Amino acid sequence: MQGLRYTVNKTNASNLTPCTLNLIPKTMDKTQQGHIKTSIENRIATIEFYHPSHNSLPGKLLAELEHAIYAAGKNDEVILIILKSAGDRTFCAGASFDELVAIDNEAVGKKFFMGFANVINAIRKVSKIVIGRVHGKAVGGGVGLASACDYCMATKYASIKLSELAVGIGPFVIGPAVERKMGVSAYSHMSLNATEWRTADWAREKGLYTEVFQSTEQLDEYIVHFTEKLVAMNPEAMGLLKKVFWEGTDHWDALLEERAEMSGRLVLSDFSKQAIGAFLS
Repeated sequence: MQGLRYTVNKTNASNLTPCTLNLIPKTMDKTQQGHIKTSIENRIATIEFYHPSHNSLPGKLLAELEHAIYAAGKNDEVILIILKSAGDRTFCAGASFDELVAIDNEAVGKKFFMGFANVINAIRKVSKIVIGRVHGKAVGGGVGLASACDYCMATKYASIKLSELAVGIGPFVIGPAVERKMGVSAYSHMSLNATEWRTADWAREKGLYTEVFQSTEQLDEYIVHFTEKLVAMNPEAMGLLKKVFWEGTDHWDALLEERAEMSGRLVLSDFSKQAIGAFLS
């Protein structure tokens, strides 16, 4: 079986048959795990991302997520896009620490953080309204994704935190999206208070969430209710509203690339390497 490693303990090797050996899989590379799925129903494209490590996002998934957003945006049969994640506890844990700890030069670091930049820019550039469904906690890049959505709803469990400073970097790439949605005060508050969670109600007060529900079931019921009304509206008008919402952000391609360079350099620091290593261990 290609891609498998066989591990044999000397004390019981004699009891293992070739068939038994074939059932001992190599630990999968976590940066290659997870999925991006798109489903289209009633002219609504629902894009779901998933990773077993609390829906963290390695570079592979970020690239696939960017592609899925652009594809839905170009699909004439689609009027709305819903961005969600799988599971029932965490919306998105942000950057993949397994991938961060392996970064060994600035070019690789910049490329990784450009993954988040590209997803944010994809949400910004597509002509379709993007609705965020945040059912659980959002950390770092997860807060950035929620901030980039045009309309975002959550449950009471959707606490938020920008933890980047605690691991030696900063919320640079996602910063413009967070600041645009929540204001400089909230952005600076979360950036510097990097170890404490803020509640979903706090996030709603600051403008990140438009609605906060008591359960995922209530959240999903309202999303169905809300989107059924929205798909009946004039698509051209919604497209023009999207342009209005994002006025003044034409420079974000260059801005987010500059921010990715910052993070790509800082992640190589001894402080960052030790902090990320300590988290993983």
